[in-house]
Amino acid sequence: MPESYRIRIAKEEIVFSAGHFITFNGNVCERLHGHNYHVAVELEAALDENHYVVDFVATRAELQRLAGELDHRMLLPTQHPLIQVRADDQEVEARFEERRWVFPRGDCVLLPVKNTTAELLATYLAAQLRAALREKLGFEPRSMRVEVDECFGQLGIYEWRGETTSGE
Repeated sequence: MPESYRIRIAKEEIVFSAGHFITFNGNVCERLHGHNYHVAVELEAALDENHYVVDFVATRAELQRLAGELDHRMLLPTQHPLIQVRADDQEVEARFEERRWVFPRGDCVLLPVKNTTAELLATYLAAQLRAALREKLGFEPRSMRVEVDECFGQLGIYEWRGETTSGE
């Protein structure tokens, strides 16, 4: 395997505050609540022509932008088998069994995940960040690790490893 380097961005200002609820044990649904989430990323790649993995400033800005899109919003899963989410231009309705919530549309982010756990929020942010770095910087990491801390040391972590070519 050729040389590889990593960068890590874990700035205290890369945060978002959001409401959510999750289900567990099949049919148990938490009460609506919120967290002050902190996000960190680690990227691995060979050094580029500038002798760095990827531009810290540009990467931090993209991560900050993505966190900002979730900030002060209600996070709702659109792929959950038991939570039905319906939205129009004005409002979003979420239902779980006999429970029903209605939110202003502008206050919600509908996420393509099965549950709004820290692990799946990390997965979502990783996919969004990879796409943004590829589009804006032409950068594709060999691996990526995204951490979403929901409670000062209580983290969900997603790791992605790209495919390697033979001989690596």
